[in-house]
Formats: sequence, C-alpha cells, structure tokens
Amino acid sequence: MFAAPGALGAPAQWHRVLTLLADVSLFIGTRAVWTQAATHHLVLAAVISVCYASILATGVLALTVRRAGSLARLDLLVLVTAVTLVLCNWALNHGGGDEAVLTTQAARELVAGHPVYGQPWPWLFTGHGVALTPTVTGGYDYTYGYPPLAPLLTAPLLWLGHGGAAATAMSTGALITGAVVLWRSLPAPWRSAATMACLGFGFLPTYARLGYPAILALALLIPVVVRWPRTGRGGRLGGAGVARAVCLGAACAAQQLPWFVAPFLLAGIYAVRRGELGGRAAGLVVLRIAGIAAGVWLLISTYFIVSEPGPWLDGIALPLTQGAVLHGQGLVDISLYFTNGSDRLDWYGHASVLLAAALLALFVLFVRRLGAAATVLPWCAFFLATRSQDGYYLMMTPLWLAAAVTAPLSEFATAWQPRPRPLTGPRRRPALAATIGLLLSPALVSAAVAVSGSPPLHMRVTAVRRASANVVSALTLRVTNVAGDALTPHFTLTTGQGMNKYWSIERGPATIAAHSTASLELRPPSGRFAVPKPSVRIRLRAFTATPQTLSSLDVRLREGGGATG
Repeated sequence: MFAAPGALGAPAQWHRVLTLLADVSLFIGTRAVWTQAATHHLVLAAVISVCYASILATGVLALTVRRAGSLARLDLLVLVTAVTLVLCNWALNHGGGDEAVLTTQAARELVAGHPVYGQPWPWLFTGHGVALTPTVTGGYDYTYGYPPLAPLLTAPLLWLGHGGAAATAMSTGALITGAVVLWRSLPAPWRSAATMACLGFGFLPTYARLGYPAILALALLIPVVVRWPRTGRGGRLGGAGVARAVCLGAACAAQQLPWFVAPFLLAGIYAVRRGELGGRAAGLVVLRIAGIAAGVWLLISTYFIVSEPGPWLDGIALPLTQGAVLHGQGLVDISLYFTNGSDRLDWYGHASVLLAAALLALFVLFVRRLGAAATVLPWCAFFLATRSQDGYYLMMTPLWLAAAVTAPLSEFATAWQPRPRPLTGPRRRPALAATIGLLLSPALVSAAVAVSGSPPLHMRVTAVRRASANVVSALTLRVTNVAGDALTPHFTLTTGQGMNKYWSIERGPATIAAHSTASLELRPPSGRFAVPKPSVRIRLRAFTATPQTLSSLDVRLREGGGATG
C-alpha cells in the first residue's frame, strides 16, 4: 500500500502533494524572522531570502518533475531548508522561557558541584519577562522539576552565553536530530511529512527555542516508535531492539511525558509478541526491554540518586505534586472561564488518572483495533487534568506520524487480546460495550463531580482605591466562606488566559473560618494595577490549597464601575 514508486517511474500524485504541503508549511513564521533579521542581522536576512527562493523553486519543481528519484531529492531540499530556517530563528531568538532558564541554571549548579533539586532560584524570574508557575499555596515554583538528562546535555553548552541559550541550543539541536532521524526512517514518499510535522508550521521549533525538555524526550522517542510493533520479533531484540530500549530509558530520564506512553508501548509489544510466540516468550521480551530502559534511566540518574536522593525524587515528581493552578485548554476551562469556580478541583486530577488507567485497559482489551493509536491515546487523559495545556499534545505529534506510517493496524492483526469468559459467547458485543462503559465511567463521574462543584467563597468588591483614574492601588472585599472548612485564600486579578501574580492581603484575616464573613484589603504585587480597556474581562480569583478550590468573580474597575458577578 505504501510502496514507493521506482526511482525511474513517475511519482504518485499524493507524494507531490505531500512535498508541496511540507514546502508550504515553511512559510509560517518566516516573514517575522526575516523582518527581525533585516533590522539587525543582514547576513541572516540574506540566508532567509535564499530559503524563500528555495521554497518557491521547490514548489514549482514538486509539481513538474517526472521521476520519483527527483522528487525524493526535493524532499531532501525541503528538509535542508527547514533546518536552515530553524537555525536562523534560534540565532535570533535563543533567550528561552522559564523551562530554558531553569534547565540552564540546573546545568550551572551541576558543573559547580552544587545540588540541583529542591533549590529555589527566584532571581531567574526577575525582570526578564520569564513566565512564573503559580501554585494554589499562594506562591510560585522556582525549582527544577524534571529528570536530569536535559541539564546533563546542556552543561557542555554553557559557553554559549547567558539566560537560557544553552538549554535552547540543546533542545533545538535535539529537535533537528529527531527530525532527521524520522525523515530517514520513513519510506521515501513519506519523508516530507516528517519535515512538516517536526519543523514546519513553527510550533515545535518554538517549543525548542523555549528550551522545553519535552523536545529532547520527543527526539529520543522517535526511534522507539518507528516500527515499534516489530520490537522483539522472533523473541530476539537484536541491535535495533536494544537501541529502542536504550532510547526509551533515556527519554524517561529527560522528561515525564514518556512515562505515560511507555506502558502503552510495552503492553502493545507484549500483545503482538504473545500472538506470535506465546505468553512466556512475550513476557521475557518485554522484561528485557523494560530492564534495559530502567537500567539506562538509573544510570543517567545515578549521580543524583547518590548525592541528593530525597530532593531528586521530589523533583522528578514535582509536576504531579506541585499544586500548580488550573491552566490549559481542557475540561478545567469550565471552572476557569464558564462558571465561578469549584470546591472540587482535586477531582480533575482524579479524573485524569482514572482516564489514563481506563485507556490503558481498553488498549489491552482491544489492541487489534487500538494498537495503531498507542502514541495518541496517552495524551487524551490530560484533557481532564488540572494542567491540560495543549503543549502536552502538540510536542508529541511527530510520534503520531511515525506510528501512522510505520505501525499500521495490519501489524496488530494477530495480537493477543485477553477475553475473560464473560466477554465471550453469544452476548459478546453487549458485554464488551458494558465493559467499555464500566472502565470509562469512574473518570467521567470524577470529571462531572469536578465540573459541578460550586465556589466556596462568595466575594464582593466594596471599595476601590485608585492612584489615578485607571490605576488601582487597593481593593477592599467582603468575603463569605460558605464551606464547612476554614479556608486560606490567595487572590489574583486576571485579564485573559493564564494567571497574574498574587495580590497581598494588607488588612484582614489570612484564614476565613467556616460559615463566616470577613473584610479584606488587597494590594497588587507591584503596588499598581493598570485597568485595561472596557472590552477586557477582569476576573478576581481566589485559590485555596487544602482543599483545592477556586472562587471567581467578574469585576469592573474603570472609574464609575462596580463589581459584577
């Protein structure tokens, strides 16, 4: 079905279209970087202009060349052009974001022989426009919270400069390497899809320039996912199988996202090998893969396990335990934007965990149908999580492509599927449908519990102190706690998606007793809050940590306005 035409024959029309689409995807964001380069870096502007010429010429040739071999060479030209544009963009924008500065600082501390985990570095976020991660405890996370491979690979690049340049160079290099590996691993007619998924459209290069360790994890997962159902075929790993296991362990030592896809891959390999070899031999194959991956993961982490075992363990678990505020494009938006909050935020986390477990169980039960989706299913659970930002999906999309081309459904035709006695017989279909509902219902019920929660704090703005007509210097609130527990709220005013810095309580109690009312005076973090234009929605939000709750109120702060909501 996916066989490439001969080099001497005419290319398939879909191959021409795919090359053209990859070529077109390089236009996205290129004008902005050319404009930036033309102002300060004329050499880079000239290089980008040459890339424009390459894009145009490739567009013409992709539709007119007569031989498949010629089109394959155009695919290589598209890849080279994409890599050149990514490098030009990095040369102009390599300061990075919060992930980059944390990774670079972790590398500096590592080189200096200092502890890496559990060390707050608040000065990294002062005056540089670097995003903060606020927590429901009223503070911010200033520590490094990822496995150690990214700082280890960033350390040799510290000479590149200040800020997050070293980390962004590492992640951009990893992305380019991953793109080349995927390009080379795919059948020739599909290679431009690798260029498009990894380097086109601009979104993955942007994450790389921000220094996300997940980009390193993605690059390491690409060789794991390419033809993954063939791993251990005949009961032998061979060099390719060992390499996949090594990359899996290294990916898990780079960032936490591979932890979620690894169980699906291992379960799928077991099912395919059991269908071929039987249960015992399949189990041995999976144990060897898991053993090699775990050994690599431990080897990379050995220094930290020995030198700072407690902080290391807390650090790599931090994204799961830090109590970051709600954020993302998932179900939490109901509590964030469409209602005034919820007193059951913990249930979003429960729903996410339960959905992940349910999807893994369904994957095992229906691997012949779901096997090809092993690289997509794990991320569905994040849609219900308290942190459901789309980066969790976007950064792993090249794996979707790798699986779609090299691990089609036909690879799972003979895979083993467990079928307990209640799921067999004449009423098999109703029993399977009931099983699906039974597995998914705990997650759906938990999500419904989270969404249907009500805000525990009823707030009303009673006074607004102004430094000028449209600058607020203090707010006075009347806050009623309708919950059965004493709550310690932390307040912020937001003017869009995401969270602004917390306001401080100048007067009034920090903790509001159950079923009581208090008057609080809040001050903005910088002493002044500039009121935006009337069309901007201003939300007063109050987070509490124990239990995790959110209470919100729409307010109108322009002179002459009051509070609404």
